[in-house]
Amino acid sequence: MAYEIQHRFPTELIAQENGTLISLYQPTFRVFPDNKQDSIIFKKLLRTIENSLKQLEDASFTEKVLQPFYEIYEDREFWNHTTEGLAILASANKCVVFHLHIPVRELAVVADSFHIKPLVKAFQSIENYMLLGLSRENFALYQGNQYGIAELELDPDVPRTLEQVLGDQVTESFLNHGSYGGASGTAMFHGHGCTSDEISKDTDKYFRYVDRYVYENFSKPSKEPLILFTLAEHQADFRNLSTNPYLLEAGISKSLESLSLNILQSKVREINEERTSSSVQKLLDAFHQAQADQLGSSELKRVAKAAVAAKIETLLLEDGKVIPGKLDSESGEILSDDLGHPEVDDVLDDIAELVLLSGGSVQVLPKEAMPDTSGVAAIYRYR
Repeated sequence: MAYEIQHRFPTELIAQENGTLISLYQPTFRVFPDNKQDSIIFKKLLRTIENSLKQLEDASFTEKVLQPFYEIYEDREFWNHTTEGLAILASANKCVVFHLHIPVRELAVVADSFHIKPLVKAFQSIENYMLLGLSRENFALYQGNQYGIAELELDPDVPRTLEQVLGDQVTESFLNHGSYGGASGTAMFHGHGCTSDEISKDTDKYFRYVDRYVYENFSKPSKEPLILFTLAEHQADFRNLSTNPYLLEAGISKSLESLSLNILQSKVREINEERTSSSVQKLLDAFHQAQADQLGSSELKRVAKAAVAAKIETLLLEDGKVIPGKLDSESGEILSDDLGHPEVDDVLDDIAELVLLSGGSVQVLPKEAMPDTSGVAAIYRYR
Protein backbone atom coordinates (compact mmCIF):
# COMPACT_ATOMS: atom_id res chain seq x y z
CA MET A 1 0.00 0.00 0.00
CA ALA A 2 1.44 3.36 -1.07
CA TYR A 3 -0.18 5.29 1.80
CA GLU A 4 -0.65 5.01 5.56
CA ILE A 5 -3.58 5.99 7.78
CA GLN A 6 -2.87 8.09 10.87
CA HIS A 7 -5.13 9.04 13.79
CA ARG A 8 -3.11 11.83 15.42
CA PHE A 9 -2.07 15.32 14.41
CA PRO A 10 0.41 17.08 14.39
CA THR A 11 2.42 14.43 12.61
CA GLU A 12 6.18 14.22 12.09
CA LEU A 13 5.47 14.53 8.38
CA ILE A 14 5.19 18.33 8.49
CA ALA A 15 8.71 18.61 9.93
CA GLN A 16 10.38 15.90 7.87
CA GLU A 17 9.17 16.59 4.33
CA ASN A 18 9.95 19.50 1.99
CA GLY A 19 9.93 20.29 -1.70
CA THR A 20 6.64 20.13 -3.58
CA LEU A 21 3.91 18.97 -1.21
CA ILE A 22 0.27 18.06 -1.77
CA SER A 23 -2.70 18.66 0.55
CA LEU A 24 -6.19 17.37 -0.26
CA TYR A 25 -9.36 17.84 1.79
CA GLN A 26 -12.94 16.78 1.09
CA PRO A 27 -16.19 16.04 2.94
CA THR A 28 -17.17 12.37 2.91
CA PHE A 29 -20.21 10.30 3.90
CA ARG A 30 -20.54 7.20 6.05
CA VAL A 31 -23.50 5.48 4.42
CA PHE A 32 -24.95 4.51 1.04
CA PRO A 33 -26.11 6.11 -1.21
CA ASP A 34 -24.52 9.42 -0.13
CA ASN A 35 -21.04 7.89 -0.06
CA LYS A 36 -21.27 7.12 -3.80
CA GLN A 37 -20.27 10.73 -4.48
CA ASP A 38 -17.07 10.53 -2.36
CA SER A 39 -14.85 9.09 -5.09
CA ILE A 40 -16.36 11.50 -7.63
CA ILE A 41 -15.39 14.51 -5.51
CA PHE A 42 -11.95 12.96 -5.00
CA LYS A 43 -11.45 12.58 -8.74
CA LYS A 44 -12.33 16.25 -9.29
CA LEU A 45 -9.82 17.38 -6.66
CA LEU A 46 -7.22 15.05 -8.14
CA ARG A 47 -7.59 16.79 -11.51
CA THR A 48 -6.87 20.11 -9.79
CA ILE A 49 -3.66 18.64 -8.37
CA GLU A 50 -2.68 17.18 -11.75
CA ASN A 51 -3.17 20.54 -13.48
CA SER A 52 -1.07 22.32 -10.86
CA LEU A 53 1.74 19.76 -11.13
CA LYS A 54 1.86 20.21 -14.92
CA GLN A 55 3.47 23.60 -14.28
CA LEU A 56 6.51 21.81 -12.83
CA GLU A 57 7.17 19.93 -16.08
CA ASP A 58 8.65 16.99 -14.16
CA ALA A 59 6.80 13.89 -15.34
CA SER A 60 8.74 11.40 -13.17
CA PHE A 61 8.04 13.38 -9.98
CA THR A 62 4.38 13.78 -10.88
CA GLU A 63 3.97 10.05 -11.49
CA LYS A 64 5.65 9.17 -8.18
CA VAL A 65 3.80 11.65 -5.96
CA LEU A 66 0.39 10.86 -7.49
CA GLN A 67 0.65 7.06 -7.34
CA PRO A 68 -0.93 6.83 -3.83
CA PHE A 69 -3.84 9.02 -4.97
CA TYR A 70 -4.56 6.73 -7.91
CA GLU A 71 -4.39 3.72 -5.58
CA ILE A 72 -6.87 5.34 -3.19
CA TYR A 73 -9.24 6.23 -6.03
CA GLU A 74 -9.36 2.59 -7.21
CA ASP A 75 -9.71 1.11 -3.70
CA ARG A 76 -13.42 0.31 -3.23
CA GLU A 77 -12.84 -0.90 0.32
CA PHE A 78 -11.34 2.49 1.19
CA TRP A 79 -14.47 4.33 0.05
CA ASN A 80 -16.70 1.94 2.01
CA HIS A 81 -15.12 3.09 5.29
CA THR A 82 -15.16 6.87 5.08
CA THR A 83 -16.34 9.09 7.94
CA GLU A 84 -17.29 12.81 7.82
CA GLY A 85 -14.14 14.09 6.16
CA LEU A 86 -10.92 13.09 4.43
CA ALA A 87 -7.47 14.69 4.52
CA ILE A 88 -4.39 13.58 2.60
CA LEU A 89 -0.86 14.99 2.93
CA ALA A 90 1.66 13.72 0.41
CA SER A 91 5.27 14.26 -0.62
CA ALA A 92 7.48 12.34 -3.05
CA ASN A 93 8.45 10.09 -0.12
CA LYS A 94 5.29 9.58 1.88
CA CYS A 95 1.49 9.80 1.77
CA VAL A 96 -0.59 10.06 4.95
CA VAL A 97 -4.39 9.74 5.14
CA PHE A 98 -6.63 11.04 7.94
CA HIS A 99 -10.28 10.00 8.31
CA LEU A 100 -11.86 13.02 10.00
CA HIS A 101 -14.87 13.20 12.31
CA ILE A 102 -15.92 16.65 11.13
CA PRO A 103 -16.77 17.80 7.59
CA VAL A 104 -14.17 19.87 5.73
CA ARG A 105 -14.34 22.10 2.68
CA GLU A 106 -13.15 20.77 -0.67
CA LEU A 107 -9.56 21.88 -1.18
CA ALA A 108 -6.58 20.71 -3.23
CA VAL A 109 -3.29 22.57 -2.81
CA VAL A 110 0.16 22.00 -4.31
CA ALA A 111 2.76 24.14 -2.55
CA ASP A 112 6.15 24.16 -0.87
CA SER A 113 4.45 23.47 2.49
CA PHE A 114 1.50 21.42 3.67
CA HIS A 115 -1.90 23.06 4.17
CA ILE A 116 -2.76 22.12 7.77
CA LYS A 117 -5.46 24.48 9.12
CA PRO A 118 -8.34 22.02 8.52
CA LEU A 119 -6.37 19.33 10.36
CA VAL A 120 -5.66 21.69 13.25
CA LYS A 121 -9.38 22.35 13.56
CA ALA A 122 -10.32 18.69 13.25
CA PHE A 123 -7.93 17.56 15.96
CA GLN A 124 -8.02 20.47 18.39
CA SER A 125 -9.27 19.39 21.80
CA ILE A 126 -11.85 22.18 21.90
CA GLU A 127 -14.06 20.09 19.58
CA ASN A 128 -13.10 16.49 20.33
CA TYR A 129 -13.76 14.52 23.47
CA MET A 130 -14.06 11.04 24.90
CA LEU A 131 -16.94 9.69 26.93
CA LEU A 132 -16.61 7.00 29.60
CA GLY A 133 -19.81 5.09 30.35
CA LEU A 134 -19.39 3.31 33.67
CA SER A 135 -21.31 0.96 35.95
CA ARG A 136 -20.19 -1.24 38.85
CA GLU A 137 -19.71 -4.20 36.53
CA ASN A 138 -18.88 -2.83 33.07
CA PHE A 139 -17.65 0.15 31.08
CA ALA A 140 -17.78 1.48 27.52
CA LEU A 141 -15.78 4.18 25.71
CA TYR A 142 -17.08 6.61 23.09
CA GLN A 143 -15.36 9.04 20.73
CA GLY A 144 -17.29 12.20 20.00
CA ASN A 145 -17.36 15.69 18.58
CA GLN A 146 -20.07 18.23 17.81
CA TYR A 147 -21.29 16.08 14.89
CA GLY A 148 -21.76 12.73 16.58
CA ILE A 149 -20.80 10.00 19.05
CA ALA A 150 -19.59 6.51 18.23
CA GLU A 151 -18.73 3.69 20.60
CA LEU A 152 -15.12 2.54 20.33
CA GLU A 153 -14.45 -1.11 19.63
CA LEU A 154 -11.99 -2.28 22.25
CA ASP A 155 -9.65 -5.22 21.77
CA PRO A 156 -11.64 -8.34 22.73
CA ASP A 157 -8.70 -9.44 24.89
CA VAL A 158 -9.03 -6.35 27.09
CA PRO A 159 -10.80 -7.17 30.41
CA ARG A 160 -13.93 -5.05 30.66
CA THR A 161 -16.18 -6.48 33.36
CA LEU A 162 -15.48 -6.44 37.09
CA GLU A 163 -15.35 -10.25 37.13
CA GLN A 164 -12.82 -10.32 34.27
CA VAL A 165 -10.65 -7.67 35.92
CA LEU A 166 -10.59 -9.03 39.46
CA GLY A 167 -10.75 -12.71 38.59
CA ASP A 168 -10.41 -14.87 41.69
CA GLN A 169 -9.90 -11.70 43.76
CA VAL A 170 -13.55 -10.72 43.47
CA THR A 171 -15.48 -11.47 46.64
CA GLU A 172 -18.17 -14.11 46.46
CA SER A 173 -20.60 -11.60 47.91
CA PHE A 174 -20.14 -9.32 44.90
CA LEU A 175 -20.90 -12.14 42.51
CA ASN A 176 -23.95 -13.07 44.58
CA HIS A 177 -25.39 -9.57 44.53
CA GLY A 178 -25.07 -9.32 40.77
CA SER A 179 -28.20 -11.36 40.11
CA TYR A 180 -30.29 -8.85 42.08
CA GLY A 181 -29.48 -5.75 40.09
CA GLY A 182 -28.93 -4.68 36.49
CA ALA A 183 -25.52 -3.97 35.04
CA SER A 184 -26.09 -0.27 35.46
CA GLY A 185 -28.53 -0.20 38.34
CA THR A 186 -28.20 0.07 42.07
CA ALA A 187 -27.43 -3.33 43.57
CA MET A 188 -29.61 -4.83 46.31
CA PHE A 189 -27.60 -6.63 48.98
CA HIS A 190 -29.41 -9.81 50.09
CA GLY A 191 -27.60 -12.17 52.46
CA HIS A 192 -24.91 -14.60 51.26
CA GLY A 193 -22.52 -12.99 53.73
CA CYS A 194 -22.60 -9.85 51.65
CA THR A 195 -21.59 -6.53 53.17
CA SER A 196 -21.52 -3.08 51.63
CA ASP A 197 -17.85 -2.77 52.64
CA GLU A 198 -16.94 -5.82 50.54
CA ILE A 199 -18.87 -4.48 47.60
CA SER A 200 -17.20 -1.08 47.99
CA LYS A 201 -13.72 -2.62 48.01
CA ASP A 202 -14.38 -4.56 44.81
CA THR A 203 -15.89 -1.48 43.17
CA ASP A 204 -12.85 0.62 44.11
CA LYS A 205 -10.48 -1.97 42.63
CA TYR A 206 -12.49 -2.09 39.43
CA PHE A 207 -12.80 1.69 39.12
CA ARG A 208 -9.03 2.07 39.62
CA TYR A 209 -8.42 -0.39 36.81
CA VAL A 210 -10.82 1.44 34.47
CA ASP A 211 -9.24 4.80 35.34
CA ARG A 212 -5.72 3.51 34.66
CA TYR A 213 -6.70 1.73 31.44
CA VAL A 214 -8.52 4.75 29.97
CA TYR A 215 -5.71 7.15 30.87
CA GLU A 216 -2.82 5.06 29.55
CA ASN A 217 -4.50 3.93 26.33
CA PHE A 218 -6.68 6.90 25.37
CA SER A 219 -6.44 10.10 27.43
CA LYS A 220 -2.64 10.24 27.63
CA PRO A 221 -1.95 9.80 23.87
CA SER A 222 -4.92 11.87 22.63
CA LYS A 223 -5.02 14.55 25.38
CA GLU A 224 -8.76 14.83 24.72
CA PRO A 225 -11.20 15.80 27.50
CA LEU A 226 -12.99 12.90 29.17
CA ILE A 227 -16.65 13.10 30.21
CA LEU A 228 -17.89 10.63 32.82
CA PHE A 229 -21.30 9.06 32.22
CA THR A 230 -22.52 7.10 35.25
CA LEU A 231 -24.97 7.14 38.17
CA ALA A 232 -24.67 10.05 40.60
CA GLU A 233 -23.29 7.87 43.42
CA HIS A 234 -20.59 6.49 41.13
CA GLN A 235 -19.60 9.98 39.94
CA ALA A 236 -18.19 10.86 43.36
CA ASP A 237 -16.63 7.43 43.94
CA PHE A 238 -14.81 7.39 40.59
CA ARG A 239 -13.63 11.01 40.81
CA ASN A 240 -12.24 10.51 44.33
CA LEU A 241 -9.85 7.83 43.10
CA SER A 242 -9.20 8.98 39.51
CA THR A 243 -5.75 10.32 38.60
CA ASN A 244 -6.72 11.23 35.02
CA PRO A 245 -5.99 14.96 34.51
CA TYR A 246 -8.23 15.04 31.42
CA LEU A 247 -11.39 14.07 33.33
CA LEU A 248 -13.80 17.02 33.23
CA GLU A 249 -15.62 18.25 36.32
CA ALA A 250 -18.92 18.22 34.46
CA GLY A 251 -20.45 14.79 33.95
CA ILE A 252 -23.71 13.02 33.08
CA SER A 253 -25.39 11.41 36.08
CA LYS A 254 -27.34 8.67 34.35
CA SER A 255 -26.91 4.91 34.15
CA LEU A 256 -24.84 3.37 31.38
CA GLU A 257 -27.82 1.78 29.63
CA SER A 258 -30.49 4.42 30.23
CA LEU A 259 -29.89 6.80 27.30
CA SER A 260 -29.83 6.46 23.53
CA LEU A 261 -26.87 7.89 21.63
CA ASN A 262 -29.03 10.79 20.39
CA ILE A 263 -30.08 11.82 23.91
CA LEU A 264 -26.54 11.26 25.14
CA GLN A 265 -25.21 13.54 22.42
CA SER A 266 -27.68 16.24 23.44
CA LYS A 267 -26.46 16.13 27.04
CA VAL A 268 -22.82 16.12 25.96
CA ARG A 269 -23.51 19.10 23.69
CA GLU A 270 -24.69 21.12 26.69
CA ILE A 271 -21.44 20.34 28.52
CA ASN A 272 -19.28 21.12 25.50
CA GLU A 273 -21.02 24.38 24.65
CA GLU A 274 -20.27 25.68 28.12
CA ARG A 275 -16.73 24.29 27.99
CA THR A 276 -16.04 25.74 24.53
CA SER A 277 -17.41 29.14 25.45
CA SER A 278 -15.28 29.22 28.59
CA SER A 279 -12.17 28.04 26.73
CA VAL A 280 -12.51 30.60 23.94
CA GLN A 281 -13.11 33.40 26.42
CA LYS A 282 -9.95 32.44 28.32
CA LEU A 283 -7.97 32.53 25.08
CA LEU A 284 -9.37 35.95 24.18
CA ASP A 285 -8.72 37.34 27.66
CA ALA A 286 -5.16 36.02 27.51
CA PHE A 287 -4.65 37.62 24.10
CA HIS A 288 -5.97 41.04 25.15
CA GLN A 289 -3.76 40.99 28.25
CA ALA A 290 -0.74 39.97 26.17
CA GLN A 291 -1.50 42.70 23.64
CA ALA A 292 -1.66 45.28 26.45
CA ASP A 293 1.70 44.02 27.73
CA GLN A 294 3.19 44.18 24.22
CA LEU A 295 3.37 40.39 24.20
CA GLY A 296 0.76 39.85 21.51
CA SER A 297 -0.42 41.14 18.17
CA SER A 298 -3.13 40.70 15.53
CA GLU A 299 -1.17 42.52 12.83
CA LEU A 300 -0.37 39.99 10.12
CA LYS A 301 3.15 41.24 9.30
CA ARG A 302 4.20 41.30 12.95
CA VAL A 303 2.74 37.87 13.61
CA ALA A 304 4.56 36.46 10.56
CA LYS A 305 7.91 37.77 11.77
CA ALA A 306 7.23 36.46 15.29
CA ALA A 307 6.45 33.01 13.86
CA VAL A 308 9.74 32.93 11.97
CA ALA A 309 11.55 33.90 15.18
CA ALA A 310 9.75 31.07 17.09
CA LYS A 311 8.30 33.64 19.51
CA ILE A 312 4.65 32.53 19.39
CA GLU A 313 3.23 30.51 22.27
CA THR A 314 -0.43 30.53 21.14
CA LEU A 315 -1.81 31.31 17.68
CA LEU A 316 -5.48 32.01 16.92
CA LEU A 317 -6.67 31.63 13.31
CA GLU A 318 -9.96 32.52 11.69
CA ASP A 319 -11.76 29.47 10.34
CA GLY A 320 -12.08 29.57 6.56
CA LYS A 321 -9.95 32.66 5.97
CA VAL A 322 -7.26 32.26 3.30
CA ILE A 323 -4.52 34.75 2.39
CA PRO A 324 -2.77 33.43 -0.75
CA GLY A 325 0.96 34.00 -0.74
CA LYS A 326 4.33 32.81 0.47
CA LEU A 327 6.05 33.40 3.78
CA ASP A 328 9.82 33.84 3.65
CA SER A 329 11.00 31.46 6.36
CA GLU A 330 14.12 33.53 7.05
CA SER A 331 12.94 37.15 6.96
CA GLY A 332 9.26 36.68 7.75
CA GLU A 333 8.32 38.80 4.74
CA ILE A 334 5.01 38.01 3.02
CA LEU A 335 4.91 37.69 -0.74
CA SER A 336 1.44 37.76 -2.32
CA ASP A 337 0.88 35.25 -5.09
CA ASP A 338 -1.63 32.99 -6.86
CA LEU A 339 -2.85 29.98 -4.84
CA GLY A 340 -2.86 27.91 -8.03
CA HIS A 341 0.93 28.10 -8.36
CA PRO A 342 2.66 24.90 -7.18
CA GLU A 343 4.82 26.78 -4.68
CA VAL A 344 2.09 28.93 -3.15
CA ASP A 345 -0.16 28.17 -0.19
CA ASP A 346 -2.03 30.20 2.44
CA VAL A 347 0.13 32.61 4.49
CA LEU A 348 -1.94 31.90 7.61
CA ASP A 349 -1.34 28.21 7.11
CA ASP A 350 2.43 28.78 6.77
CA ILE A 351 2.41 30.71 10.04
CA ALA A 352 0.49 27.89 11.77
CA GLU A 353 3.03 25.34 10.59
CA LEU A 354 5.95 27.37 11.97
CA VAL A 355 4.19 27.75 15.32
CA LEU A 356 3.58 24.00 15.62
CA LEU A 357 7.17 23.21 14.64
CA SER A 358 8.43 25.55 17.37
CA GLY A 359 6.28 23.88 20.03
CA GLY A 360 3.47 26.44 20.14
CA SER A 361 -0.26 25.74 20.05
CA VAL A 362 -2.76 26.68 17.34
CA GLN A 363 -6.51 27.15 17.70
CA VAL A 364 -8.95 27.73 14.83
CA LEU A 365 -11.91 29.92 15.87
CA PRO A 366 -15.05 31.07 14.05
CA LYS A 367 -14.90 34.55 12.53
CA GLU A 368 -17.18 36.07 15.16
CA ALA A 369 -14.90 34.88 17.98
CA MET A 370 -11.68 36.37 16.58
CA PRO A 371 -10.40 39.54 18.29
CA ASP A 372 -9.59 41.23 14.96
CA THR A 373 -10.49 41.11 11.26
CA SER A 374 -6.93 40.24 10.17
CA GLY A 375 -7.64 36.52 10.54
CA VAL A 376 -4.82 36.00 13.00
CA ALA A 377 -3.86 36.78 16.61
CA ALA A 378 -0.79 35.68 18.52
CA ILE A 379 0.41 35.50 22.10
CA TYR A 380 4.21 35.68 22.35
CA ARG A 381 6.61 33.79 24.58
CA TYR A 382 8.73 36.92 24.97
CA ARG A 383 9.05 40.40 23.47
